[in-house]
Amino acid sequence: MATIVYGMNQSLDGYVDHLRFPSAPQPGLFREFIRQTEGLAGSLYGRNLYDSMVYWNEDHEEWDDAQRAFAAAWRKSHKWVVSRTLRQVGPNATLLGPDIESEVRRLREDVDGEIEVGGPELAHSLAKWGLIDQYRIYLHPVVLGHGKPFFAGPRPPLRLISSERFEGDVLRLIYVPA
Repeated sequence: MATIVYGMNQSLDGYVDHLRFPSAPQPGLFREFIRQTEGLAGSLYGRNLYDSMVYWNEDHEEWDDAQRAFAAAWRKSHKWVVSRTLRQVGPNATLLGPDIESEVRRLREDVDGEIEVGGPELAHSLAKWGLIDQYRIYLHPVVLGHGKPFFAGPRPPLRLISSERFEGDVLRLIYVPA
């Protein structure tokens, strides 16, 4: 049975728009993202986040070793994509729909390991159906002022189970439903 984890970078004021963060993750945090991605059974994305992540499907000559390692891990990991508009997805990806709740419940039963959820709206739907097992907030010391909030709806009752500090004063906060 899979564990479904919703995790994203978040500003102090609760937003997840990584393109508006003032800098890329520090090397230690990026190594954590590589390690985490290497260990995934797969990722579950909404269309918008999937569209931004396909960047990692193509090599870029300006990449350093860490970026190449992340791309290799991302490409190896299976992706399930939730979209009403896409008709096809890229390599190592499966398009889900139209009954997302049933399909994610089936994935949860059939897949062993961790499935990462990306995107606040998708995570909100999964939380309403009781399908998020863990929340990982990578809290960055920046204030964005606006953007997409980490929680797309009311915050569910949560219980903190661990925290870890990374360089750049980033905190990883891990919560489970209370």
